[in-house]
Amino acid sequence: MDLGSCYLGGNADAVEFCPHRPFRHVLAAATYTLQEQGGERQDRAGSVSLFAVDAGEEDAPRRLRLLHTVETAGVFDMKWSPVAPLLAQADAHGRLALWRLEQEDGSDKGAVLRDVCSGDISSSMCLFVDWNQTAEALSVGLSDGSLSVVSMREDRLEVSEQWTAHQYEVWTCYFDRANPHLLYSGSDDCSFSCWDLRQNPSNAVFQNKKSHNMGVCCIAQNPLEGNMLLTGSYDEFLRVWDIRSMVKPVNVKSLHLGGGVWRIKYHPLIADVVLAACMHNGFAIVKVGTGDAAVVETYCKHESLAYGADWQISEGAEQNKNFSVVATCSFYDRLLRVWQPENLGNL
Repeated sequence: MDLGSCYLGGNADAVEFCPHRPFRHVLAAATYTLQEQGGERQDRAGSVSLFAVDAGEEDAPRRLRLLHTVETAGVFDMKWSPVAPLLAQADAHGRLALWRLEQEDGSDKGAVLRDVCSGDISSSMCLFVDWNQTAEALSVGLSDGSLSVVSMREDRLEVSEQWTAHQYEVWTCYFDRANPHLLYSGSDDCSFSCWDLRQNPSNAVFQNKKSHNMGVCCIAQNPLEGNMLLTGSYDEFLRVWDIRSMVKPVNVKSLHLGGGVWRIKYHPLIADVVLAACMHNGFAIVKVGTGDAAVVETYCKHESLAYGADWQISEGAEQNKNFSVVATCSFYDRLLRVWQPENLGNL
């Protein structure tokens, strides 16, 4: 069921619901727009907008309301801290920025982003960002094939390590949720890798260069079964990995989703349900349990590249999984949509 939609001021590429009370109604949506400035000059501009999402609101226009927008460099990715309402933003100018979400004028629904700090990570573009579980460090994937680990020093960002991890763009990086010294990465070079951060420079635990036929775009770990890892690729497959043999993980099953798998997000409350952004083939909700992986629902109301996708963590969903709310965005048509899946009650 559709709850609301709007057009953003630039090409839409990322959406992230804040997981922290009292801001679980807040959705961040980011844009990246390449602007011609005459001659051969180009600027990569962007924005981060905050919306209030209220699925229970009877007045339809109030289910999705714009709260606040900040203009930025072009944003490739953003993530909320796992411990506080801090938003990390990876941008096209090679910078990592942190924003703090605050209530506006004491309102319980209003919210604004306040600048905390930012830092130059590289002369290359920052394509992806992930927090470790203590929020003491972030990982950043770079367009030159490098990985960076960035430490939080009070209100300052400090690059603690940076190394050439891949031949081409690092589209994704992901801290192991149970073993924070392990960092996974995926790249345009078709490689899916893992790095041991206890060694300097970081040592490759494994590098799988044979399983993906095209670039590796996204990685996610099952929140309840840490030995299960998912990868998504431009080759249109969602792959399920058993990582109990860390030196050589096993690809136990694969599912063709009909479009490049750009983002995957586990449902916050249903352990074997995943939301996937499938670029040229819209969005899919997939059941990835002990049996075969299978698509349980698709959403194809976007008319451009399906890029951003996230689940809302809400009190309604905690009481009834049928009440789950999803935000999705698409690139060239600049469209943001908020909707409720229809088939989760059948799982």
